[in-house]
Amino acid sequence: MKTNNLSKSIENSFRKQVRKDSKIKNAYLLVHSEKEGIHINIAEGSTGTMPANPQQPIYMASVGKLFTSAIIGILVDRGKLSFDDEITKYLDHELTNNLHIYNGKDYTDEVKIKHLLNQTSGLADDFRPLLGKLIKDQNLNITPREAVTWVKNNEKPHFPPGEGFKYTDTNYHLIGLIIESITGEPFHVVLRKYIFEPLDMRHSYMHQFSEPIESSQFPTADFFIDKTKLNDIKGYAGLDYTGGGVVAPTEDLLKFMKALVSYQIVTKNMLEEMKDNCVRFGLGIDYGYGIWKIKTVPLVMPEKLNSWGVAGATGAFMFYHPGKDSYIIGSFNDFSYERKGVRFMLLNVIKQLSKY
Repeated sequence: MKTNNLSKSIENSFRKQVRKDSKIKNAYLLVHSEKEGIHINIAEGSTGTMPANPQQPIYMASVGKLFTSAIIGILVDRGKLSFDDEITKYLDHELTNNLHIYNGKDYTDEVKIKHLLNQTSGLADDFRPLLGKLIKDQNLNITPREAVTWVKNNEKPHFPPGEGFKYTDTNYHLIGLIIESITGEPFHVVLRKYIFEPLDMRHSYMHQFSEPIESSQFPTADFFIDKTKLNDIKGYAGLDYTGGGVVAPTEDLLKFMKALVSYQIVTKNMLEEMKDNCVRFGLGIDYGYGIWKIKTVPLVMPEKLNSWGVAGATGAFMFYHPGKDSYIIGSFNDFSYERKGVRFMLLNVIKQLSKY
C-alpha cells in the first residue's frame, strides 16, 4: 500500500506539472528504487501526432556531459592521460593559439583537463551566443572545432584557469576534441564502444552524429526553445556535440547510472574523484567533473535532498539519491525548464521519496 501510494503521488505530481504548463509539449519521468520497491516510467503530452511514450528516445542536453566526463575517467583509469595534463598536449597549435588571453596575458598553456571538466578554465561559452545565431539562420552549420574557434575570436575569457567558475560548453567541446585526439576515433564511435555497447544501451545514440544499435519503434521526442523545434536543425548537433548530444530512452539512461554507481564504468576511486574535485556552482550545488552535487544548506536545502547527477537546459535530469538508493531520470524537453526541471526533481520527486 505504501509503495502504491508513493508511486501514485509522484505520477500525479508529474502529470499535473506538465498539464498546467502550456509550454511543455511532452515530458518523461523514470523513478527507480529497489529499496522502496518502485519503478515508475511514464510520459505525458505528445510528439507530433502521437501521444508521448515512455520508450521514446529523449534528447538529454547537458546530461550528456556526464557521459563525456565518464569517458575521460575511463581513459585516466587506463593510463591514457591525467586530469593534470595541459590541453595543449593533445590539441593542435592552430586551435589553441591565443585560446586563453586574459588581461593581456596568455594562459593557454596553463589550462588543464581538470579545468575543462569542472568548468574552471575561465573560457567563455560558445553555445548560447551561437545558438542565437542558429535560431535566426537555421541553415548555419558549425562544427565543434569552428565553435571553439568562434569563441576564441569573438569572446573574452572570464578569469585565469582555476581561479573561478564559469559554466560553458566550450570546455566540453575541447574535451571531446581531446578524446578524439587520444583515441583516434570520432567521439560518437568512442561513445558507442565505451558506453552504449558494453551497457547494452541499444536505443541510444548521439544526436545527428550516429544511429542506435537497434532502432526504436518510437520517434525521438521533440524538444524546443521558445516555439522553435530543434530536432531537425542540422547545425544544432555540431554546436551541442560533447556538451550534450546524447539521445536515449529513460530505461537506457537507468542502465548507465546504475553502472556508474556500481563502479562498472569507472573505478570507485575514480568516481569519488569525479564527484569530489568540485567547486561551487550555486546555492546548495557543487560542480565536479560533469557531476552536480546537491548538498545541505540549512533552511534552504535539507539533508534529505542530498543527491548527485547532472541536468540539462531542456529540463532534463539524471540523478542518484544515495539515502534512498533511488534513480530519478527525465526531461521536460523545453528550454524554459532549464531550472524548473531540477527544482521539480528535488521538491517533488526526491522530497516525496524522503517521506517514506
